[in-house]
Amino acid sequence: MAVMPEPTHNTRNLIFKSWEDRAGNGFREHLGASIIGRPCTRSIWYSFRWSTVANFPGRVLRLFNRGQREEAVFVEELKRIGVEVVEIDPRTSEQWQWSAHGGHFGGSGDGIATEGVPEAPKSPHIIEMKTHNDKSFKSLVKDGVEQSKPEHYAQMQVYMGLSSIDRALYMAVNKNDDDLYIERVKFNKKEFVQIMERARTIIESVEPPARISDDPAWWQCNFCDHSATCHSKAAPVPTCRSCVHATAAPDGEATWLCEKYNLQLDKNQQMNGCASHAYLPQMLETWAEPIDAIDDDVVYTNKITGKVFKNGPTGYSSVEIYKADAKNMIGDEVVDTLKQEFNGTLIETHEVTE
Repeated sequence: MAVMPEPTHNTRNLIFKSWEDRAGNGFREHLGASIIGRPCTRSIWYSFRWSTVANFPGRVLRLFNRGQREEAVFVEELKRIGVEVVEIDPRTSEQWQWSAHGGHFGGSGDGIATEGVPEAPKSPHIIEMKTHNDKSFKSLVKDGVEQSKPEHYAQMQVYMGLSSIDRALYMAVNKNDDDLYIERVKFNKKEFVQIMERARTIIESVEPPARISDDPAWWQCNFCDHSATCHSKAAPVPTCRSCVHATAAPDGEATWLCEKYNLQLDKNQQMNGCASHAYLPQMLETWAEPIDAIDDDVVYTNKITGKVFKNGPTGYSSVEIYKADAKNMIGDEVVDTLKQEFNGTLIETHEVTE
């Protein structure tokens, strides 16, 4: 019998691709409580400023969804043992949500156990549900959530502080063998205040905070989504959040304002930007030194070549800078001449290696 040839596009690959096609760019309108506990403040700032488009492979996106599917199982199990679980906020008929700092910081909770938690039946608990691989789960069992998963611990502190509920129920499942780990976490006011101050600083800062390490090979930097922008010459995505004209307004609705055009910006406007976009200068600091500002343009010296260039409406657009892999082309005399005499646009450049 003839062997059936392997199809070029098999079922497995198509399923993973379907996840990639629906993933979006990963831009979140607010700074999420789920990431505020990360060790590098600069990385969190880059996320809030939409510096990098998320680019997870389909297998990883499917893995993320596994955690969401597990929530329904946890809720069913809690109810089965007599815990009263409220998944939807009765005031809004939506998922529980808490916000602060003008709506720019917050998150969505998995639910609230109003009563019936065996260790404290009369006390309400914020519920946080997570999935873990085997190594992570064993660390959790050994050291507890505060030490082994500080991001999750910080997330619960935020939800407790903003909801005035002083207990959280942390529920974790080992994806390898379905073992469970349950921990009750107390509200820590000092920790909450520190987290809220960290969030406020990130939201209000127009400059990237210090790196967790100046060595790009440092393990946390090596796995960071923003490493190319932070340590190398990649430019951030040219959205309004990376522009000198945009400000996070403290109005309670997570609003961003364009100070140049005096506009309130919705999410689509923020993502699309405009021709007047000019980068926050420190976002280009790995290869460009700001030296002046002329009208709506920021003037730089290219650290690679020593050439002077402008970023803004009358210079190199932020889109040109973003697309140029070879940053030594920015400010090059030939490129400048082509732009000026032929109204040219730098579409794409690539680094050339010997």
